[in-house]
This record gives sequence, C-alpha cells and structure tokens, in this order.
Amino acid sequence: MLTVILVAVAVLVVAVVLGATLVVPRRRRTLPPAPPQRPGLDYAPGVGDDVTVPRDTPTRTLEDHDLPPVEGPAEAPTALLERPEPVAGRLTRLRERLSRSQSTLGRGLLALLSRDTLDEETWEEVEDTLIRADVGVTPTQELVERLRTRVRVLGTRDPEQVKALLREELVAALAPELDRSLHTSRHPEGRPAVVLVVGVNGTGKTTTVGKLARVLVSEDRDVVLGAADTFRAAAADQLTTWGDRVGVPTVRGPEGGDPASVAFDALKAGTEAEADVVLVDTAGRLQNKVGLMDELGKVKRVLERGGPVDEVLLVLDATTGQNGLIQARVFSEAVDVTGIVLTKLDGTAKGGIVVAVQRELGVPVKLVGLGEGADDLAPFEPGAFVDALLG
Repeated sequence: MLTVILVAVAVLVVAVVLGATLVVPRRRRTLPPAPPQRPGLDYAPGVGDDVTVPRDTPTRTLEDHDLPPVEGPAEAPTALLERPEPVAGRLTRLRERLSRSQSTLGRGLLALLSRDTLDEETWEEVEDTLIRADVGVTPTQELVERLRTRVRVLGTRDPEQVKALLREELVAALAPELDRSLHTSRHPEGRPAVVLVVGVNGTGKTTTVGKLARVLVSEDRDVVLGAADTFRAAAADQLTTWGDRVGVPTVRGPEGGDPASVAFDALKAGTEAEADVVLVDTAGRLQNKVGLMDELGKVKRVLERGGPVDEVLLVLDATTGQNGLIQARVFSEAVDVTGIVLTKLDGTAKGGIVVAVQRELGVPVKLVGLGEGADDLAPFEPGAFVDALLG
C-alpha cells in the first residue's frame, strides 16, 4: 500500500514539472530596428508628410526673402498706324515706273520724228504708233495733223525742237484744262462728302478704294469706308484691312446682303462720326448684265437721299485698251461718272488710253495707279505724264 502511494506522488510531481515547462513561452530573437522611411523618396508622401526630407538647418521666414516689386498687368502693345506718303509730287516720284511705257510710245515717236525726211510714210508710222498706244483713231488723226502743220511751218528737223512740239501736242490732247480735283470736302451743313467707286471685276477697284483712303488720310481727312460689295466676303475683308492700316473704320454687312443698305449705313456712320468723306466700294459689275447695273443705280439713289453724290469714280484697267471704253460708256449711262481712275498703267505701252477715255466720256482722268505699292496711286498731271512718256 505504501508502495502504491509513493508511485502516485512521483507521477504527480513529473506532471507538474512538464506542465510548467509547456506554459512558459520561448524567448524570441530580437531583430535590428528598421531604417526610417523617407517620404517622397522611399514612398509617395501622404497627408501630414513633407514632400522632401526635412533639412537640418532652420528655414528662413518669408520676411527674409527679397521679393521683386509688384507690377501691374502687362498692356498689349498698341499697333502702329501707317503714315501714307505725301500726295504732292507723287506722280513725279513715280516717273521711273511710268517711263517703261516710252519704249513704244515716247521713243517710237521721237525716232520717227527725228528722221532726215518726214515724208508721208513716216507720218503714217507716227499715226500707227499712236493708235497702237490706244490714243484712238480720231484723236490720233487730229494730233498728227496739228503736229505736221507746226513742223512744216517752222521747217525744223532739230530733235529737241521736234520733241518740244510733240510734248505740247500730247499735253493738249490730254485736255489739261479739265478739273481733276477730287470733291472730298465735308459739306457746310455737316454732311460728309460721298465718293462712289465702280468698275468691273479685275480692274483693281477695291484696292483703289483702299489706296484712295490713304491719299485722303495723308491730307488729314477723316474717312469712313463702306464695303458695299456684299457678294464677295473677301472684298469686304480686303477693304477692312486697308482701313485698319491707317486707322479708318469700315462699315460692312452680311455676305449676300443688300449693297444699298450697306452704303446707307456707311453714310449714316460717317455723318454721326462727323467724317469728311465716305468712300463706298461696290461689286465688280459686268457691263453686259442689265440687272446688276440697275442695282448699282439703286445704290447711288439710296446715297442721294441725304444729298448728291460728290464723286462717281470709274476704275479702268489701262491694259484693256478699247474694252475699257466700252465699260466706260455703260457705267457712265448707269451712274453718271465724274472721274476716271486708270490702274496698271506701269509697264504698259497703252498710255494713250488716257486721251481716248477722256474724249469718249468728256470727264477727266483724276487718278492713276502706277504699281502695286500702297502709295502708288497718284493724282493725274498731264505735263508730268507726258514728260515720263517722252523721257
């Protein structure tokens, strides 16, 4: 019995020792501390993190910085308006371009008239030269007859004397007595002068209106442009560009709108702005389209509600020759032309068209275009013109 009790006690002691061993946890191995994670370098910074690693040195406050002075908002540069060239003497300055015509007209005539013998054949050649220069048959015959008489009476063969006689006859054929001034002065009752510009497509009509605006600006006139060619948006854009270059406003309407309405609005705007002159550009009418010519007449009638139109300028291409005369007749019947503008007169031997068109219409050539430059539109001066032709 005693043996049994001793065995039981021994088993109990062993069990207690084993249980204690199982309950006590094992001691874990200690790992070295992890290096600090750097926001913005080791991971994307979050809320509360700095984007960069904090500096060891203290940062400066805002007051420590030298701040640049505060400036106002930048102003857009003002576009510089062009200043057109003076009009006085412009034709003389452009003589070199005009003198390109002298190879056929001027030099040809002088060569013929400088021959030792001026027989019938020579005078016929003189007539042919003038006719080829578009002087016209009747004016040519009259000019040659006068010149033959003067040469025969004087009995001269001196080239300089013959040249002087030829110059006098050519100037006389250009009718220097005609009034070539442009009526562009503001009326005493406060209404601006009105200039209506007409012509067929391709003559340089819209460009002429822009150049004429420059002529008037150079004379210190206040100008308003009316883009009544509503059939071509490009024409209105082109005219607006011409006006913007010299600070002249342009009144325009919707594409395909009523040209007479645009012309009326331009006159109204010019009156309200107390402008000196209103220049109205029109569509390039085809002279064989009666309906279009009637519409051009309507534009003129609408403008005349405020008073008479001061100028109706017909733009002709000098290189078209006798076709220009046909155009001149039709336009004159439709709108009563008061003056001619001859364009593209540089580099052509058709300078005689000046004589023919004046004789046909009985109205003067008032302006001539001698190139593509912005200031190549010049008042027509018969003496300077002839001098350029004869060199």
